[in-house]
Amino acid sequence: MSNPLVSVEDLRIGATTDAGRKVEIIKGVSFDIAPGEIVALIGESGSGKTTIALSLMGHTRTGCRIEGGTIRLDQSEITAMSERARAKVRGTEVSYVPQSAAAAFNPSKRIMDQVIEIAAIHELMPRAEAEKKAVELFRALALPEAETIGERYPHQVSGGQLQRLSAAMALIGDPKLVIFDEPTTALDVTTQIEVLRAFKGVMQKGGMAGVYVSHDLAVVAQIADRIIVLKGGEIQEVGGAEQILNAPRHPYTKQLLAAFEPVPHEPLVQPKQVAKPKPILEVFDLCAGYGPMRDGVPFAKILKNVNFKLERGRNLGVIGESGSGKSTLARAIAGILPAYRGGVLLDGTELRPDLRKRSKEELRRAQMVFQLADTALNPAHSIGAILARPLSFYDGLSGKARETRVIELLDMVKLPAALRHRLPGELSGGQKQRVNLARALAASPELILCDEITSALDTVVAAAILELLKELQRELGLSYMFISHDLSTVEAICDDVLVMYKGEVVEALPAARMSSDATHPYSRLLISSVPQLDTGWLSGLEQDPELVAQFANR
Repeated sequence: MSNPLVSVEDLRIGATTDAGRKVEIIKGVSFDIAPGEIVALIGESGSGKTTIALSLMGHTRTGCRIEGGTIRLDQSEITAMSERARAKVRGTEVSYVPQSAAAAFNPSKRIMDQVIEIAAIHELMPRAEAEKKAVELFRALALPEAETIGERYPHQVSGGQLQRLSAAMALIGDPKLVIFDEPTTALDVTTQIEVLRAFKGVMQKGGMAGVYVSHDLAVVAQIADRIIVLKGGEIQEVGGAEQILNAPRHPYTKQLLAAFEPVPHEPLVQPKQVAKPKPILEVFDLCAGYGPMRDGVPFAKILKNVNFKLERGRNLGVIGESGSGKSTLARAIAGILPAYRGGVLLDGTELRPDLRKRSKEELRRAQMVFQLADTALNPAHSIGAILARPLSFYDGLSGKARETRVIELLDMVKLPAALRHRLPGELSGGQKQRVNLARALAASPELILCDEITSALDTVVAAAILELLKELQRELGLSYMFISHDLSTVEAICDDVLVMYKGEVVEALPAARMSSDATHPYSRLLISSVPQLDTGWLSGLEQDPELVAQFANR
């Protein structure tokens, strides 16, 4: 490439483990970025994509160091600069949009003060000029009330708006290169579209180059000119977005593409029965909420008269965006959040609203797997101790019998027995979620409530978890209630789907007919907002503005 904006040659980055061992995590990576080009770095957790992106600013995480190679940004040698010189480059020559915009903003300072801070630090322009430029960026990023939104505090805007404001913060210094580190991962699908459109528009208008870090190929397809596929700190394949998506060459790239479209769910074949069996789960007129109670009703009413049945051996998907009430529904069924009205029947027996008042047998039969294994697993306990606890509680196991069962549980979730001696912090995200699942299986349940258990995982890892759930269902006859905001995930494992909006079920359909037969406007908006593996999908997407204004969390 002649006259590239960015040139990376033989980049090697090392790290020191907690045990003091030195390892190479980026192994001789080389690539160029042309002026105005957006290059995506994709790969699973641990592939090195964020480490490489941060190195373009001359930054490495704690315990890491650049050990070799060169990084040139517009003829400046980043790796040879002093830290003081690099600090002058950050925000002016190269800037960064983080995954979590909420973590990037100070909650006690007004948005405008934070957006123009770079201009003040580097003395790029007077404050009045910086504020005027910020308002122009707010308009370019399709933010509402561009003239006044800067006067608000971070908590007074939505997640999608805050993510676009973090982009304004990155763009205020007119950088030549912008690094986007999974900026839409935590957003709902309808919000994600608005943010992607805004990012793409402002980058094209400014003629800026970009590095887009992601594990989501469909998102990358909408914004990237070229894609670099990474695994284990090495480049597996480089190509134009169209070529990578339609004619991948490397087996790993093909694996990523295959994982994006999970194998459709095939219902279990049920034996013919004379009498129709009771549903494993029945929910009627369920109402739940949060906050102080007044006259038996909570301050914040979330669930509003939810009704459904889940037949034994079948799987029910619950989809909806943030604030729809889907996780509250799972917590109310589990008894973690006692419902204030309505009821829950487990195999025909009504459960008490509060789990503390349920019998050990009732607790055993319905288990919950939480979204974030990081917070669900005690970091101070070994994996063996975590799995041993429910075995002692439900089955009274101890000693050798308990140890044997722990090993069996690890084997069920495809983990080696030696893992029982390790702490959660030593495991990958996918391994931790498997342990989370094994802990639920320790109770020998009949129903498992899965609350967004694949949303924090990479595409390949998430696909493997879904296949594991299917295999366990075939072996153990389990039923799942699967909560997600990802329609393709739900279609891959569920027989039926409920669509929730503001605490109510607005649609219920068989999963196989969801995309074709859904009639509720919110369901149709959700379905149309799921990114496709097509580089022209976003630019060709047309949605009813009134529908978007009514239902999207923007």
